Amino acid sequence: MDQAARLRKLVIKQQEERARVIAVSSGKGGVGKTNIVVNLGLILARQGQRTLIFDADLGLANVDILMGLVPECTITEVITGQRDLAEVVVRGPGGLLLIPGASGIQLADLDSATRNRLIDDLETLAREVDVILVDSGAGISQTVFSFAAAAGEAIVVATPEPTSITDAYGLIKGLQRLQVRVNLLVNRAINLAEGRQTAQRLQGACRRFLQLELPLLGIIPEDSHVGEAVRRQQPFYELYPHCQAARALEEAAARINGQEPPPKGNRSFWQRLGRLLGRKL
Repeated sequence: MDQAARLRKLVIKQQEERARVIAVSSGKGGVGKTNIVVNLGLILARQGQRTLIFDADLGLANVDILMGLVPECTITEVITGQRDLAEVVVRGPGGLLLIPGASGIQLADLDSATRNRLIDDLETLAREVDVILVDSGAGISQTVFSFAAAAGEAIVVATPEPTSITDAYGLIKGLQRLQVRVNLLVNRAINLAEGRQTAQRLQGACRRFLQLELPLLGIIPEDSHVGEAVRRQQPFYELYPHCQAARALEEAAARINGQEPPPKGNRSFWQRLGRLLGRKL
């Protein structure tokens, strides 16, 4: 019996560590971060990877809106004990899975018993997927840093606007302190030259002041198809799979797939997250 129990624990441990978790963040709001999460998730799902989006931007949860979904319940009902986590998961286009967030709730503010119960449920669900994309919110906060530190890797989305570049640098600086592997994604560039200039400004600052080589994941051009898809509440990759933005994001997805995930350590992502949310970073 002892040997069987050890084997079960080994199987569970291997299952827990299978999912790759990537936090997607931005230094400021309004840069198209959530749109990137939704469409990147759809690209990965179309490639056959079981992909789950966790809408952790709990101050302003809106992934479901961009996907044209109307969830019957959200993570709020899980937190209050009215539902199991599996009951609130929504299936979107291409088999893409979503855990709908709820505005106004911060995981760091939950009592330890509620937070641990939620994280146990999330950990169980995570064994069924290959990739988890975490829409971890904008700005510099305990929750944003906790998700990125637990994942070990993050995509920072920035636009060519000076305020976005400045705020992105501040976020990257904090992530480096936590030893998070960061990739840069420049969004809404008027053309390739503007996108490269934006990336070079950030890369130069990181190299000079942080001694950090910042990889560029991709440049997503300004594309009218994106705005049209948002108005229709559908992912632009689903409506316009051959538009410029879709093709650029496909290239970024290929670069992600070509990277080796960072080492996970002895604890799963959700266990690390629980510990980080329970203490001040």
